Amino acid sequence: MVSKIAEQWARERPDLDSSPLLVGGRVLRVAHLLDVALRPPFVEVGLGNGDFDVLTALRRAGAPYELRPGDLSQQMLVTTGAVTKRVDRLVRQGYVDRRGTEADGRGKVVRLTDAGLEAVDRLIAVHLANLDTLLGTLDDAERRTLGELLGRLALSLEV
Repeated sequence: MVSKIAEQWARERPDLDSSPLLVGGRVLRVAHLLDVALRPPFVEVGLGNGDFDVLTALRRAGAPYELRPGDLSQQMLVTTGAVTKRVDRLVRQGYVDRRGTEADGRGKVVRLTDAGLEAVDRLIAVHLANLDTLLGTLDDAERRTLGELLGRLALSLEV
C-alpha cells in the first residue's frame, strides 16, 4: 500500500521526490503491525501500554530490581507523569511496590515484587519468541543489517 501511495504522489506531484514515503511509511506501518501482534500476551495479564516497559526496566536493573521514578523515566523515554500512571497500575496489580529510600525518607524507589519478577521473566520469554517468529522472513544477516540501519536512523532523529 505504501508503494501505491508513493506512486500516486509521484503522479500528482512529479516535481517532488516521494521516495522517502517508501521508508517512512513502511517504518510506521511495521511499527503498528508489530504493536498489534505483540500486545495480546500483555493484555491477557492486564498490562496496559507501557506497563511491560516498567517491568523490564526494573528487571534489567538487576537485583534488587528497583529504580527511582526519574531513572525509570529516562530508561523508558517518557515523562515522570507517565511513569507515575504506569507504576500506579502495577502497584494495584501487585507487580511493583514503592518504598522510601534509606538515604532520604522523602525519596521513593519502585521495586519489582515477587509476582512482578515472575511475570516479567515469563513475559520476556514470550515476547522474544513472538518477535523471533514475526521476524522469521529475515535471516540473521538481514536482521543485523536492519537493526544497524534502524539504529543509525534513530540516532539521526534523536535530538
